[in-house]
Amino acid sequence: MTAGVHVEQAGAEGPLLLCLHGIGSSSAAFAPQLAELSAYLRVLAWDAPGYARSADPQGALTLDDYADTAAALIAEHGGRAHVLGVSWGGVIALRLASRHPGLVDSLIIADSSAGSGTDPAKAGAMRQRAAELAESGPRAFAERRGPRLVSAAAPVALVRRVVDTMAGSVRLPGYGWAAESMAAADLRAELTGVTAPALVLCGDQDTVTGPGASQVIAGSLHTSAYVIVKDAGHLANQEQPEAFNAWALSHLRITARIPERPISPAP
Repeated sequence: MTAGVHVEQAGAEGPLLLCLHGIGSSSAAFAPQLAELSAYLRVLAWDAPGYARSADPQGALTLDDYADTAAALIAEHGGRAHVLGVSWGGVIALRLASRHPGLVDSLIIADSSAGSGTDPAKAGAMRQRAAELAESGPRAFAERRGPRLVSAAAPVALVRRVVDTMAGSVRLPGYGWAAESMAAADLRAELTGVTAPALVLCGDQDTVTGPGASQVIAGSLHTSAYVIVKDAGHLANQEQPEAFNAWALSHLRITARIPERPISPAP
């Protein structure tokens, strides 16, 4: 199930945290979490199938397929995990928790939504992205879309890193399948059945999914806390990593029982 899926790993001890990136990104999006959180637990970040260093799947994938691939990764690395999902990765994480509740100890859902299928216009725009990528190519596609993912005050270096990550990660057909999985997703009816305790975060300047979509998630889940990350756009984990990681650690100290202090220096 996970053959050909590239992962970045850090940390040698403790519970597992699986990180699932957004639709225009890769495991590189979690560099701040791999660096800091790995001092408290094992951190695993994937390149989704068909992205960056992961192989192209043999056929189209649905949201269930992405969730099942993540489940197989968890099974290979100990059988249970806390799951951090950003944007599209948050949608996958929620479906994972719904389909495989025994594998998910808790959730951290960042700048996400219940899926683009909640709005026909958003679903249509999502489906158009594959044609846009095919026409413009990864670099121009990333140059156009990347800057929208952070706040207007984001450092130039961060904007460049986001753009470079996207340009090096997205390609067809994988991106098209991911976009279709997002366009078809409407998780509103299943959110109330997700029992894993969740931390829901959103940048206060997120104009992609926005605080309203995160509030829908937080208000529907069985057990959740909702946090606004100040001075952050859609990629709060990258734009304000210190604040983001502090909230994540607070959540994980309760749900994963990680120690107050690092168990060893981060690799």
